[in-house]
Parts: sequence; C-alpha cells; structure tokens
Amino acid sequence: MQAVVLEEFQEPLTVQDVDRPEPEPDGAVAEVVGCGVCRSDWHCWQGDWDWFGYRPDPPHVLGHEPTGRIVAVGEDVETVEEGQEVAIPFNFACGICDRCRNGRENICDNHVGLGFMNEAPGAFAEEVHIPHADINAVALPDTIDAETAAGCGCRFMTSFHAMAHRGPVHAGDDVVIHGCGGIGLSAVHIANALGGNVIAVDLMDEKLEKAEELGAVATVNASDVDDAAGEVRAITDGGADVSADALGIETTCRNAVNSLRKGGTHVQIGLTTSDEAGMIPLPTDDFVAKEIDFHGSLGLQPSRYSEMLDMIESSKLDPSALVEKTVDIHGVPDELAAMTDFNTLGIPVCTDFSS
Repeated sequence: MQAVVLEEFQEPLTVQDVDRPEPEPDGAVAEVVGCGVCRSDWHCWQGDWDWFGYRPDPPHVLGHEPTGRIVAVGEDVETVEEGQEVAIPFNFACGICDRCRNGRENICDNHVGLGFMNEAPGAFAEEVHIPHADINAVALPDTIDAETAAGCGCRFMTSFHAMAHRGPVHAGDDVVIHGCGGIGLSAVHIANALGGNVIAVDLMDEKLEKAEELGAVATVNASDVDDAAGEVRAITDGGADVSADALGIETTCRNAVNSLRKGGTHVQIGLTTSDEAGMIPLPTDDFVAKEIDFHGSLGLQPSRYSEMLDMIESSKLDPSALVEKTVDIHGVPDELAAMTDFNTLGIPVCTDFSS
C-alpha cells in the first residue's frame, strides 16, 4: 500500500509502497477514509519532541488524525466489527491501567502516540492498525459518516477536551485563544459553541477573519500592537476567564497567561518547538497573587467522544467548517512543508490514498 514515509528528519518526505498492517489479537485494521495534515506531523518530521517521547526511528509512516472503515479485526476483539466507520484517537490507550479505569485514557500509563512512536506507524497510508481496538476505535453514529468526521481528528478533539473539560468554558466566559492555526481555530469554534465570548489573537489577518467566521467576537493582530495581552485585558475589562496557547512558543504562552483576570484559568494545548525544548519561563508570582490555574490538555478520552459527536449531530459543532481543502496522499509532503512558514489556514485533510 502507499504511505507517506519519514526517511530522515527535516529531509523531503516521500510516498512509498509499504506492507499492509495485520491486526494484532486485540487490534483492528481500518481503511483510512480521511487524515488531517497537522502541524504536529510537521514537528515530528523536524525531529522535535524527543523530550516528550515523540521521536520515532526512521523510516516511519507519519499521520495521526484519521477516520476510517474497519476492514479486519483480531481474534480477541469483542465490540469492533468489520464495516464499522470509526474515529481513531491519536493517543492510543491500553484500557487496563489506573488512568484508563478512571476515565483518563488520554493520559494512559501505557500511552502510544499514533504516527509519533515506533509502536504505532501512522495514518498517511491506505490502512492503519488500531491497537486495543475495543477502546481505541470509536464507532461513529449513523448520522456522521467517516468523510464528514475527517475534520475532527487531533486538532478538533484536542480542542474539545481543552475547552469543554480542562477550562472548562462556561456560558458567558471571556475566552482568549492565542494562535489561530488548525487547533486554535477549532478552539475558537468550540468555545463559541459552549457559550464563551471568544477573542482570537494571531499575526495573520486571514486567520483572524476565519476566527470571526467561526464565532470570535473580537480579534487582535499581535503584530499591530505593542502588548497583545494588554489589548485582551482592555477588550474584556480586566482579563479573560479562560486563556489558551494553541501554538506552543514562549511568546504565545506568556501572552495567554498575561491575558487572564484574577482567578482565571490557562489551558496549554500547544507543544513547544526545539527552541523551547519543553521549557518556558512564566510569571510564577502572578499565579500565586492572582490565583491563576494552569491546566495541560492532551487529546480526548475515547469514553468522552460521545459528547463531541452529540454536538456535531445537533449541528452545534461542524468540524467540516475547519477543513480548508482536501488533498491526495502525494500532496501531503507539500502541505507539511508549507507549515514551516505557517502558510496553511484551517485543517487540510488527505482523502485519497491510492492515486
């Protein structure tokens, strides 16, 4: 089958023929219907995140935002069946550790990152293997087909967890999102659906315009002002209730924290680059004096996908509104290369894997 293969970090990616996966006894194989092209794939291609355990040994198949159709199941699988259309989380869980048993599968003690770790070749491929399929293959309701769900991969479901659970955003909250790439725009859309008054911050007018289309009540172009956080505090008459850094660099993280009012909550969604290597200086005394909470957010528990899917079914959320364009598998390397200069808008999705 065809797949996008990382042969060497920072060198051009290629489409190659690789072996089709076979289901492990507790696993399943899905034909990939759609797979988002995400900046996290770019980070992996660049060789970032060794401090996070997300640095596979080349050659390795990339891709971590798939939806698919089950084509084979292992002998020990109980609930997943051939022909089912499924959403596939990127943060595979084991289903048996304490975290999983307490509804926190997204931070499973035996976590395996799809497309980011040797144990889980990615989904820029015709087919992908899903370990522990009974927990990691999330059946889609009949009203949401895999093509429609292709936009609710990592960026969308991660933003849902961040806004709905880790904030959490309540009706009437002032919410500021710093960084309006795919994950930031998803957060804008979701926070708006949850009743928040959303302020979007970015350096590019076209991304801010998209944020307004998705429900932002105000925007700040950080390149046009001396103090982006100060602008947010002025707009919100004292600061936001919830802030999020959707990029993962020092400037956006600190600006997001500094945008908060007393008693506010910051949600860190973006992971850092090699420049920060996981370490960002923050105003610690402000956390104390203002009683600010700092919450990390990773993925979405399979057991809580139903909340997001219910909102999609009722048209409160529309992941397809984030899909900028669709490409075939040969277009994936170019889409990732464009992310070097942040030249993507919304979520590109690969929908053709056999051309």
